[in-house]
Amino acid sequence: MLGYLIALAIGGLIVGAFARLALPGKDPMTIPQTMLVGIGGSFIAGLLVRIIFGAHYTAGFLASLVCATGIVYAVRRHRGGSLTHPGRPPLQR
Repeated sequence: MLGYLIALAIGGLIVGAFARLALPGKDPMTIPQTMLVGIGGSFIAGLLVRIIFGAHYTAGFLASLVCATGIVYAVRRHRGGSLTHPGRPPLQR
């Protein structure tokens, strides 16, 4: 179980990092936020592929990357940014 969680975190970090690289501009995200973006993108991709193609298919790296990139874009839009500009950084306390 611990090995699965470590593999999930590393896979999420890889997918999240590539998703952040897919959009131009510097994103003010921490490493745990990048992991969560990657894990969330993989989860959403898995659901979409299962709904569209049925139970016999699994989401691959490309589907996970597309969904994670969508999450990064949504975070940018929430912060007031655009496709090429990440928006304002979060407030420092």
